Parts: sequence; C-alpha cells; structure tokens
Amino acid sequence: MHAPGQPSGSPGRTGTASGSPAGPGTPFDAYGLPDRPGTDAFWATAAPACVPSADGGWTALFRWRGSPAVLEFESWSQPVPLVRWRETDCWYAEVRMPARLRVTYRFLVGDVSYADPFNPVGAGGERSIAATPDAPPQPHWPAVDAADVLPLPRTRVRWASELLGGRRTVRVHPVGGGGPVVLLLDGDDWLHLHPAMTAFDAAFAAGEMPPATLVFVPAKDRLGEFGCRPRWWEAVRDELLPLVADGEVPADTGTLVVAGQSLGGLSAMYAALEFPDLVSRVACQSGSFWWTPGAEDLADPLGGPAGGAIAARLREHPAPAGLRIAFDLGEHETRMLPHCEAVEALTKNSGATVRVSRSAAGHDRAGWRQALLRDVAWALA
Repeated sequence: MHAPGQPSGSPGRTGTASGSPAGPGTPFDAYGLPDRPGTDAFWATAAPACVPSADGGWTALFRWRGSPAVLEFESWSQPVPLVRWRETDCWYAEVRMPARLRVTYRFLVGDVSYADPFNPVGAGGERSIAATPDAPPQPHWPAVDAADVLPLPRTRVRWASELLGGRRTVRVHPVGGGGPVVLLLDGDDWLHLHPAMTAFDAAFAAGEMPPATLVFVPAKDRLGEFGCRPRWWEAVRDELLPLVADGEVPADTGTLVVAGQSLGGLSAMYAALEFPDLVSRVACQSGSFWWTPGAEDLADPLGGPAGGAIAARLREHPAPAGLRIAFDLGEHETRMLPHCEAVEALTKNSGATVRVSRSAAGHDRAGWRQALLRDVAWALA
C-alpha cells in the first residue's frame, strides 16, 4: 500500500515456505520464542518481536495462526504476504524496519481484516500498533486491546448544518473542568481508534496539559470539507461553536485551538490564514501541503510545487500576526518533507510563533498521537 510519506522500495521479508528441509533451528530462534512453532507455548508469547538488523534498523517478526494472510501497514510499506512454517498452523513474516518507527498494521484474510491477536496494543477493533525498541515512549496513551470499547464523552451536540448539509454527532469533553476549545478534526478517529479523551485527562493529571474543552468533530467528506474550503469554517464559526458555547460543558470559544492531521492539518492551516479572527492557534501533524485544486486527481498528487496552495498563499500574503502553530511530521515521510518544510519556513518568516518537530513514524496516527498532546499543550500556553 502506497501513501504520502512512504519510503521508496518495500521492506525486506524473509521466510521459510512450507515443505522446506529441516535445519538446525527455526527462523524464530533469534527472537527468543520458546518451544517449537505451532505449540501452545510458542503462541503464548506476545508479538511482534524485534531484533537489531545490520543496517542499523530492526527486523520484526509478525505471526498469524491458522490460515493464509497478508500483513498490511497503515502507510509505511507495501503489503507483505505471510509464509507458512512447514506443516504447522504458523504463518509469519520477518520485516526489516528502520530505526525509530511506530506503525499501525492489520492482517488481511481474504476480504476481512483483523487485529493481531498476539499484540496487546490495538487501535480500534481491526488494527494493532507495532513499535521498534528505539521508538520513544508515548506516555498517557494506554495500551488498548482490539476487543476493548473506548470510553466516550458523555456530552453530545447534534449538529444539523444548513451550510454543509446533513447531521453530525459531535462529542464534547472537559479536561480539568473545561476551558479553551480544542477542535479535534477527524474526531471519530480520536474517539474510536485512539483514546484521546483518556490521554488528555492523563496529561492534565500529570501537569502537562492546561484545562481545555475537547470537541471531537467527525468528517463526512474529508477531501470535500478539508481541501481549503471556506464553507467548512463558516459552518464551524456560525453553527458549531455557538452550539458548544450554549452546551452543558464549560467552553471558552474565544480561544480556539485546531488540531488536524493530513488533510485535517491542511484545513487547520488554511483556517489560520483565511479566518484569523477565528483560528490563531494550531497543532498540525503531517499537513497535506502538497494540495492544490485538482491535485488529488493527478497520477502523482505529491509531484507538484513544494508547499502547494498554502505555500503560494504565504508568498503573496504573510501569515497573520499572532499565529501560534506547531508543525510535526513523521521522520519516514520522505515525500511529504519538502512540502512541509516549505510551509514551515514561510510561516516562520512571516513572523508567526512556530514550533517544528519530527515524530518516529510515517503517515500514521500511531505516531501523531503523542505530538497531538504535546502540541496542543504548547498552543494553549
């Protein structure tokens, strides 16, 4: 699977196919797995396991039990077919990974996707998260099993938008009693895949997050709504925020932080430029700054001018005074890098207060989520 930020080429994969002659050991010996492949003791060991590779990165072992399957990563590499170990129920792949990588993955069996049953760190019911041993920790994000149901904010706002059409359920959660509004774009992902409510509460309890009011905003049409569309932000300003302000959770709508990733990051930056009275604080992870009108229909959407439409806008009109924005990008998003660097430099040269960082990930919420906590706290400072 190719996606913005994917490194060139595909990860290395080695395996021993069914019927191979017996050797002095098994491919699993290097990972310290006990007993013979296919036994209960073998399956009782958590996965995936990593060992250092000669290139300075890692080799990770992924295992699946029972049937042929394909290992699919969120954005970092092409799918990897699993190999069967002799006449056992063990299917596996050894995948070379770079240093400092956290990645979401799943197993595909036919048309059905599954989380890794041997990995206790999940993201929703059909995905798991793997991290190389040198990937930095992510405090405040609990390990969530694929079978767990994430807690949801008790407060709901029914947003029936005349400007956008349709109805949406927007969840609202007070952190530390509530405060400035933090608009989380793609809010359903932060509700159902990654436990943002729990993580923000934990960061507040640790003294690393000021009081805030989280507003989880779902998207119905990501490209149609986040592709630099003024109507989306008019609807947020004129329809959604008044509903939040009139709700039961304390919410300071006079201070608004917008947090967005990928197309959501593009939209957050667009709002800061075109709606400065509304948005002056932004946490942007892997913004899709390759975007220009119609670019998504091209054979290579990332092949256009560095920084796309946002960089062109910044060259003509500097960022408004008072903008405070944190940019983050995955270390392994090589094709996104020139687009993001162009926007970062132009924004900083405009006089805005800018923070730039790189996460140990590709184009993946598993890497963005720690930056989300840190950068929202910084934007609120």
